[in-house]
Amino acid sequence: MATQTIAPIHAVVHRHHVPPPRRCVRRRGVFIRASAAATAETDTLSAAFWDYNLLFRSQRDECLDSIPLRVTEGAIPPDFPAGTYYLAGPGIFSDDHGSTVHPLDGHGYLRSFRFRPGDSTVHYSARFVETAAKREESRDGASWRFTHRGPFSVLQGGKKVGNVKVMKNVANTSVLRWGGRLLCLWEGGQPYEVDPRTLETVGPFDLLGLGLAAAGADDNKATNASAARRPWLQEAGLDVAARLLRPVLSGVFDMPGKRLLAHYKIDPRRGRLLIVACNAEDMLLPRSHFTFYEFDAHFVLVQKREFVVPDHLMIHDWAFTDSHYILLGNRIKLDIPGSLLALTGTHPMIAALAVDPSRQSTPVYLLPRSPEAEASGRDWSVPIEAPSQMWSVHVGNAFEEANRHGGLDVRLHMSSCSYQWFHFHRMFGYNWHHKKLDPSFMNAAKGKEWLPRLVQVAIELDKTGACRRCSVRRLSDQYARPADFPAINPSYANQRNRFVYAGAASGSRRFLPYFPFDSVVKVDVSDGSARWWSTEVRKFVGEPVFVQTGGGEDDGYVLLVEYAVSKHICHLVVLDAKKIGKKNALVAKLEVPKNLTFPMGFHGFWGDE
Repeated sequence: MATQTIAPIHAVVHRHHVPPPRRCVRRRGVFIRASAAATAETDTLSAAFWDYNLLFRSQRDECLDSIPLRVTEGAIPPDFPAGTYYLAGPGIFSDDHGSTVHPLDGHGYLRSFRFRPGDSTVHYSARFVETAAKREESRDGASWRFTHRGPFSVLQGGKKVGNVKVMKNVANTSVLRWGGRLLCLWEGGQPYEVDPRTLETVGPFDLLGLGLAAAGADDNKATNASAARRPWLQEAGLDVAARLLRPVLSGVFDMPGKRLLAHYKIDPRRGRLLIVACNAEDMLLPRSHFTFYEFDAHFVLVQKREFVVPDHLMIHDWAFTDSHYILLGNRIKLDIPGSLLALTGTHPMIAALAVDPSRQSTPVYLLPRSPEAEASGRDWSVPIEAPSQMWSVHVGNAFEEANRHGGLDVRLHMSSCSYQWFHFHRMFGYNWHHKKLDPSFMNAAKGKEWLPRLVQVAIELDKTGACRRCSVRRLSDQYARPADFPAINPSYANQRNRFVYAGAASGSRRFLPYFPFDSVVKVDVSDGSARWWSTEVRKFVGEPVFVQTGGGEDDGYVLLVEYAVSKHICHLVVLDAKKIGKKNALVAKLEVPKNLTFPMGFHGFWGDE
């Protein structure tokens, strides 16, 4: 079937007043195993529009007391370990006063799926994270009035001009269990601690404060590489601008001095949690500060490294090896017209930034993590320019190995997209004028080349740390369709891995060929082969999470959520990792009660008991 895309779909739907499609009736021949004629009945423009928007439908109800989920297919296998799968993501997008926010600005709604020891059932609970913004916008939990703009949204029913409530910490991006604490993270503020059993919010957790207060850690403040590579007068001007911006950003916009990234890393061999923070003013100035913190299992800071690089970068995800912290730089620039519109409140605050496609390569910063890397003499402030312009999205794994030149070979398995497609406030097709999401942005005509895809970055260093060569290629030639959320067996982090799992697009829907994802792909990076499992028509899937059960790399299960949007039902899906690509890959499906169906989640975490 020829690929088609949706052109201004919101205009088409509203102009013709197309109602939401009726619920599908499951009968023989309707879904994936069905006839082409029956599939065509649901593969329409209006079905695509409503299916996409129902994926981000608000859920105001919470599930305070855990409930058992009904198994609708298969059974929980006897070797499935005891533990809990936590899923972070937004829960509400529209208030009671006419405002609809971007999915990235939706209040955090934490979901918990607990597998109890010796129990064949899974118990589910869900709660909003009680952030300061959530308490202000919904004091009673029943009515909502959005007062915070957030970075990505425009308020239709709230204050626009003069609204400086930009840093809306919604704790909706990722979730982590470490050192006996459960933390919900957001890109730009403190994590919120949540009780791992009840999901009741404990309060903000000052993770960066632990780093400031710690004594005895291996604390290294790197030299300012920006100063070494710029004329002194220009660098002095940046210093003055930074000093002027900090009190404005802090006092007016309530931005913390350091912005914590939502993506963390765990080094299983050293038993460390790794996080990174940027300075608040970095978003507006052509240089970037990065501070890396490493904590042991008791949240004791054991290492801290600071770097300043002469690039205007936005980092969402990153990587590490034994010797290096690795940043794939997404180059950005200040958008003056967008900044003025953002200040009026008629455009999102993120409109002040734009991608900078002026260079046709991608800067890869290998920042020294180990004393050996620091002593090598390599100028870490000079990036390795990967020979492909790509916007880094998510990293599945990175590792390094000694090579025959006495240096290191570094490999990254990741997802990246095109600068030509990436657009800050249009992500997910957000359109504040129509209060609906436009699927056409995520299903662009050149989506196969532009949208996130799985790639490998290979870097060869000689014994002095100098780059001999750098290459970028597809992770699999067998699977070239859009894919994201790469995941691995977590015990293989920071070492050579064979398998990568990711959310992926089957391309089976004419009007939604690329996103939302409807498949899980398993890539064998040793030979580039790929196998996949796909759900049924009018169902989507989220991020896969690997649960280990044995010593082999793919001994275990893959957990993910399936969103049956046309039926307004969610399922927790259990796949046998070894059998992905075979008919019996599906091990079990468990149904979340319809009244508790939730919108698409972002990132999850599996914690053993």
